[in-house]
Amino acid sequence: MKGNIPAPSMIGRDGGSGLDSALEPRSSVVDMVVDRLVTAIAVGEYLPGSRLPPERDLAASLQVGRVTIRTALARLAQQGLLETVRGRGGGSFVREQWGATSGESVHRALAARWDEILDVFEAVRLLHGTIARAAAENRTEDDMHELHARLEDYRQADTGLESQRADERFHLAIGKAAHNATLQEVLFQLESKISLTAPAHLWGSAEGMREMELRALADHEQLVQAINDQQLEQAGALGSEHARIDLELFEKALQKADRNQPGKTQPPKA
Repeated sequence: MKGNIPAPSMIGRDGGSGLDSALEPRSSVVDMVVDRLVTAIAVGEYLPGSRLPPERDLAASLQVGRVTIRTALARLAQQGLLETVRGRGGGSFVREQWGATSGESVHRALAARWDEILDVFEAVRLLHGTIARAAAENRTEDDMHELHARLEDYRQADTGLESQRADERFHLAIGKAAHNATLQEVLFQLESKISLTAPAHLWGSAEGMREMELRALADHEQLVQAINDQQLEQAGALGSEHARIDLELFEKALQKADRNQPGKTQPPKA
C-alpha cells in the first residue's frame, strides 16, 4: 500500500548522505510506517515467530529511508510486538500480533483507504479466478503432480506459520500451471497495492485461524479437482471465491480495532 506514504521526492531519503542519516526522520513519516507495520502484523502478513524483511527491503517497499525503518522497528519493539536478534540469522522477529495500541494503528492504516482497498481486492479476486481458469486450461501432467504435492503439504502443515507458507507454495503452483507470466506479474502488482509491507498471504490472528485454514483446505481440494478435470468455469469461480478470504481478514482486523470505540464506522461487507 504505497499510496499512504509520500513519495521519496516529497519526504526526502533519510538513508542517503551522512548528514541525512544523522537526523531523526520526520515523525509523521515514522508514524505512518509504524501504523503500516503494526497492521501488517495484526492481519497476519507476519505471524508470531516470523522474521520481517531486512531494513533495506522494507525501506524500498515503503519508499522511505532506512533510518525511518529503524526508528519504526524500535517503536514496535518497545510495544512488545517485535524482538530484535543480533548476529547471523538475526533480524526483527514477531513476538505478538496485537498490542495495547494496535487498534489505533490498524484503524488509521485501513479506515481512510477502505474504498480503495475494496476496489483493489475486487480486481485481485477476479484475477485469481482468471489464473485458476487458465491453469485448468493449460495444466500439464507435471503441473498436476506438483499441485497434488502442494495440496498434501498444506493438508499436513501445522496451523499458523507452516500453513501460511504451504498456502503460498500452493498458489504459486496454480500460477505456474496457468503458464502465463503476464497474469502473474499483474497479480503481483495488484497484491503489492493491498499489502502493507510486501506481497504476502494474509493469515489473520489466532482468533478463528484454524477455522479459516480448514475452509481454505476445502477450497484447495475443489480447486485441484477442477483444474485436474479441466473444468474451466468451475475453476475460475472457485478461484475468485477463494480470494475473498483475504478481504474478510482485513474486515475482521478493522472491526477488532473499532470494537469498543464509539463513533467508529464498521467496514461494509464486500
